[in-house]
Amino acid sequence: MGCAALSQAGDFFRGRLDRAAAGRQQVPWPIRNCQMLGPRPLAALSEISPYTPGAPARPGGHKLSSNENPLGCSPRAREAVIAATQSLEEYPDGAALNLRESLGRLHGLDPDQIFIGAGSDEILQLICRAFLAPGDAALKTEHGFIIYDLAARQVGAEVICAPETGFTADVGALLARVTPATRIVFLANPNNPTGTCLPRQDIAALHQGLPGDVLLVLDAAYEEYVSDPAYSPGRELAKAHGNVLVTHTFSKIHGLAALRVGWCYGPAPVIAALHKVRGPFNVNAAGLAAARAAAEDTAFQRASADHNQRERARVFDALTDLGLQAVPSETNFLLLRFADVASARSADQHFQGRGLVLRRLDPYGLGACLRLSIGSQKANDAVIEAARALEPR
Repeated sequence: MGCAALSQAGDFFRGRLDRAAAGRQQVPWPIRNCQMLGPRPLAALSEISPYTPGAPARPGGHKLSSNENPLGCSPRAREAVIAATQSLEEYPDGAALNLRESLGRLHGLDPDQIFIGAGSDEILQLICRAFLAPGDAALKTEHGFIIYDLAARQVGAEVICAPETGFTADVGALLARVTPATRIVFLANPNNPTGTCLPRQDIAALHQGLPGDVLLVLDAAYEEYVSDPAYSPGRELAKAHGNVLVTHTFSKIHGLAALRVGWCYGPAPVIAALHKVRGPFNVNAAGLAAARAAAEDTAFQRASADHNQRERARVFDALTDLGLQAVPSETNFLLLRFADVASARSADQHFQGRGLVLRRLDPYGLGACLRLSIGSQKANDAVIEAARALEPR
């Protein structure tokens, strides 16, 4: 059928539909059936449930579901955002040069091997877009960050999960599940939502056991909260090897979650591949300016880390004294364990009744657990007081 014939057919069907609508007549079934046809999404998307963020708190309550910084953000970052509003008509710096140079100076890294994204979430998605295809596999731990699943499945790849030991990544279990189809190994260290982490020697052993064409992605979103001297985010491995990438975020200790800025460091060919799949202006100007100011405000970072370490220890001790089971954490949250799923849900309702919103973890296979962000001293006091009134666990 030629273009003219197709146009005439379209006019005919549109006329029938318009007349039916005007007279409130039932549209003939062949035409209704045509209306129901539409573009079909990728088959892999049928297995994906959209990411669900932490629930907000009601007025006067405390949101402890999203691991946000209770101290807010650096005052210098706020000032940078205000300054950025003076030129909203201009496109942002697509190369993020100033931020990359600042990060390079602060961490002793080559700025050309630093990539800036709209939060580390975007970076994880771009990694999958650049290095995974249908038939490939991504490997993660049993309770690893759920975005790894979403990003890999969005490009049609398979996701393999390795069991954890004591809510901690198991290097042997990961290596045992590497196959010829494996292209990426994702490891959050420390891990969200369990709060546990591996020492540098275990990360080195994991890397050593991987084939050279498998990309090891070390997600160091919570690096700044770790107090264990045996920990390293892995940037030294990324400097020395061509298959290690380390990701970071400005959403946690820097308190810039609303602006969506993240960064990663890795081998030049890997960084070059990410540039080929990103948008031309993927991070907004306010985010770039605030991130640079926040990165350079080391005093605010120290204050945030000190608050977290002090309050995390206090909350952990108080809750365990009350009979709750909390997993020792190197992050700004605690994983609380209950006898079963019903007990966890009952506890969740109890906390919500007191204006305290924690995070349910059913999508992570942790339905018998809740994740508690470390909040302000006032919020933490309210958590401890609410825990006193919990039914026996």
